[in-house]
Amino acid sequence: MQRALTSALRLTRPWRPLQACGCASHGTARDPEIQVRSLAGPDQGADLKEREQMSEAEVGVFVQRLRGLMNKIAAFPAPTIAAMDGFALGGGLELALACDLRVAAASSAVMGLIETTRGLLPGAGGTQRLPRCLGVALAKELIFTGRRLSGAQAQALGLVNHCVAQNEEGNAAYHRARELAQEILPQAPIAVRLGKVAIDRGMEVDIASGMAIEGMCYAQNIPTRDRLEGMAAFREKRPPKFVGE
Repeated sequence: MQRALTSALRLTRPWRPLQACGCASHGTARDPEIQVRSLAGPDQGADLKEREQMSEAEVGVFVQRLRGLMNKIAAFPAPTIAAMDGFALGGGLELALACDLRVAAASSAVMGLIETTRGLLPGAGGTQRLPRCLGVALAKELIFTGRRLSGAQAQALGLVNHCVAQNEEGNAAYHRARELAQEILPQAPIAVRLGKVAIDRGMEVDIASGMAIEGMCYAQNIPTRDRLEGMAAFREKRPPKFVGE
């Protein structure tokens, strides 16, 4: 039964609460019932006024914890979708980069790794995930300049998957993210999760090793009931009914 996730992913201060809004059952990251999770929340970015009051040691601990949180989001087994309707600067964009897919409002969304304009550098994965997303040269340009991008500009560069016109409620990206989640939700959950593993791990190695990873993931999917259901549904010309087993 499809239910909206109501759990909240709370970021370590000075971050505001970020709602984890998905189209699946309640549960934790290890819950096999969670098939898609979308992340949306108020404008995201670190509070530099508060960080200014931290000691050097406290700053190091803060950034380390933040980096660990982004890694946990990236490692979440089900697909994750970031919806950006407003500002996603610095750590806000780093969070979006940790997600599998990104949706932004064309005009109201503003994103960028602006740390160099504040005497900093991205420290929660931005220097690693942005070049993997856009390529080294373009990532360097955006980080070196601290440039801010609109949702439309971000889509033109390939930084976001979808760009939508903002609505009166100011949540157009969130609704598009939900629509995208609904497209993913009917697919075989185990196959989707293994596909994510194959892509994520394969991108970190050479293509020969990546093919081996794909083979191992494919082998894990062979014994599943969903694989048999998919073939039976094709043969019987009916929609498949996947159960995640």
